[in-house]
Amino acid sequence: MRILVTGGAGFIGSNLTKKLIDRGDEVVIVDNFNDYYDPQLKEDRIKKFLKGYKFKLYRGDIRDEKFLEKIFKKEKIDKVVHLAAMAGVRYALQNPNLYYEVNVLGTQNMLNMAVKYKIKNFVYASSSSVYGNNKKLPFSETDSVDNPISPYAASKKANELQAHVYSHVYKLPTTGLRFFTVYGPWGRPDMALFLFTDAIIKGETINVYNRGKMSRNFTYVDDIASGIMTVLDKNAAYDIVNIGGDKEEKLTRFIEVIEQNVGKKAKKKLLPMQPGDVPATVADIKKLRKLGWKPTTRIEQGIENFVAWYKEYYKI
Repeated sequence: MRILVTGGAGFIGSNLTKKLIDRGDEVVIVDNFNDYYDPQLKEDRIKKFLKGYKFKLYRGDIRDEKFLEKIFKKEKIDKVVHLAAMAGVRYALQNPNLYYEVNVLGTQNMLNMAVKYKIKNFVYASSSSVYGNNKKLPFSETDSVDNPISPYAASKKANELQAHVYSHVYKLPTTGLRFFTVYGPWGRPDMALFLFTDAIIKGETINVYNRGKMSRNFTYVDDIASGIMTVLDKNAAYDIVNIGGDKEEKLTRFIEVIEQNVGKKAKKKLLPMQPGDVPATVADIKKLRKLGWKPTTRIEQGIENFVAWYKEYYKI
């Protein structure tokens, strides 16, 4: 298959690209290399992490319809994995308009192209943040997600609604994947694992929100990539699927494992809950399991892999 991966220089996108090429697919990457975090990390994912891999790379923005039209017309795409988005709950509170433009209008452009060029399957990134302050755990795809509590979550809920319209009206097969706290080597610098590792190594204080009373289904990036490929191959007419680890981990345990791998204790600043954040996200993953997928990496192994990568990348 010839697969277009938007956000292909990103954390998940670059890992997915590698796995798709490894199994024999052809990949076309679209990425705008924005400066939400250090663009050099994105450049290095392309040049170093994907070194020796053959793919097409287009530098540009999904908000630019003419740019997308050129790619779809030229590349004869079979399927799309749409990961390009403004990520992160906290930054969205400061820049809500940007999240609307990229995540909602950008996705609209992608869906329009998918219909026009008869794409066989359109898989896109949603988020566990759509569950908001849902009190029922674990979160199930059948739960109501009508009350998002951040602009980021609202934009991802909007993507699910957009996809439903296109599946219903234009018969475009779409699957939205609700990602649960993705981590691993080459990860984003704004996420907890990166921030904590960096601070502990430098002897700086880490901010621990809700005084550490948080829990997550941390999901290793390789498991995320294999889950994306599972739904990409299924071509569901329309679906929403959770993708998360199979073990709820306390934030305090997560920090302990980082400390063990770094070899230093963290200096902690205990803080109240942040606006837009939630104390627990736990995934019901029965639906994806039925498709033959299962997570295989625990945090003990995943964090060890990340810390080893971090030390090598930053020459520590």
